[in-house]
Amino acid sequence: MSSKTKIVVLHMKELVYTGIFVLLGILLIIFLLILFVPGDDTSSSSDTTSTQSEEMNSSSDVSVSSGSLYIPGLYNTELILNDQAINVEVIVNQSEITSVKLVNLSEAITTMYPLLEPTFDSIAEQIYETQSIENISYASEHKYTSLVLLEAIRKSLEKAQP
Repeated sequence: MSSKTKIVVLHMKELVYTGIFVLLGILLIIFLLILFVPGDDTSSSSDTTSTQSEEMNSSSDVSVSSGSLYIPGLYNTELILNDQAINVEVIVNQSEITSVKLVNLSEAITTMYPLLEPTFDSIAEQIYETQSIENISYASEHKYTSLVLLEAIRKSLEKAQP
């Protein structure tokens, strides 16, 4: 049994550099986790815009009874079509949807998307009747336009939930 002693030489400069790189790697991983892990902070939204009345509703102490369906106010969701923004505006009171309309609808958008207005009017009429976005019927040739509009309306109504 011959045991040979092995000598490992570590240079102090290499240890310091390795320690610094390990520390930077750990900090980078922590930063990326903080940046990309979804949290409870809902103050930033990339696809929606706030209106003054919505800010007033969220900042003031609005007393909402347990039986109410919505927090009264005006709620907007921004819809981007061909690099142009259109707002889907939903106005609600405590128990019903009072108004659903398209805002900032330019002539260029109505020309490029001729099914947008008639489809929206049909959806809005059904929402007024049923007071819900569930079981909305639409023609098969308007399917994708209807789904985009219904999603924008749904996002606005989610903001109105107590």
